[in-house]
Amino acid sequence: MKIYDAESQIVGRLATRIAKDLLNGERVIVVNVEKAILSGNPKVKVKEYLQRIHRGDPHKGPFFPKTPEGIFKRAVRGMLPWKKAKGREAFKRLRVHIGIPEEFQGKKFLKIKGADSSKLRTKFITLGDLSIQLGAKKRW
Repeated sequence: MKIYDAESQIVGRLATRIAKDLLNGERVIVVNVEKAILSGNPKVKVKEYLQRIHRGDPHKGPFFPKTPEGIFKRAVRGMLPWKKAKGREAFKRLRVHIGIPEEFQGKKFLKIKGADSSKLRTKFITLGDLSIQLGAKKRW
């Protein structure tokens, strides 16, 4: 079982590593997902995600999440072979949490070196801020 801390990590890079671990049979837990970062102009990112949410029929889909853990899980799901059994089984081994649950207090978390946002020169938005602008209720 691997426990990743998503604080100040770039979503796409973290999601690719997690997808690889899931396909290799690992159980993966991600904490602090509301502090993960999407790089790029925040206004453009909000516009892109609103376009995804409003696309299609509200009764038949496609359905896109508004919460930080839903957005992150959807990013990981897009990197798995979802239409095959191994992709669906791998996705079931993923757990995503807002904040740090009590059961994981004091445990050591993994960080990905290449996914850290300290070297970003562009603007960025956190998943928590994005989800609030998409209309999700703040629970963190």
